[in-house]
Amino acid sequence: MSDEQAVAALYEQLIGGWNDRNGEKFAAPFAEDGHVIGYDGSEQSGRDQIATEMQRIFDDHETASYVASVRSVQLLADGAALVRAVVGMIPPGASELNRERNAHQTVVATRRDGDWRIVLFQNTPAQFHGRPDLAEALTQELRRAAG
Repeated sequence: MSDEQAVAALYEQLIGGWNDRNGEKFAAPFAEDGHVIGYDGSEQSGRDQIATEMQRIFDDHETASYVASVRSVQLLADGAALVRAVVGMIPPGASELNRERNAHQTVVATRRDGDWRIVLFQNTPAQFHGRPDLAEALTQELRRAAG
């Protein structure tokens, strides 16, 4: 497996943990000192805190499922990589994306002792204020990704 594939697999593992509503699975691809900046600006630091907080969210809220599309995986230097992706959310009981929840996601990963790990995951709302054409284009991209 290439480095690009390994890093993309980390991102897929993270998305799978979210969609399974499992804090431990969500946190598993992170480095021990990894960080999350959530959609609402909340922050978690460290794999244990990420797992605990994500499980609290899953237990307290009926979360939507992600549909993700990786736009790029870029090796920045030996042992450092950047993933850029976009996501949409399908609310529980629905079959269509909620266009208001589309987001850009960024992952910074490092290779430590031969293993790739996420050191930063940031989830940024794709609001496109005053540009409904961009919001619709992203929604269409995500519908294609959902198949």
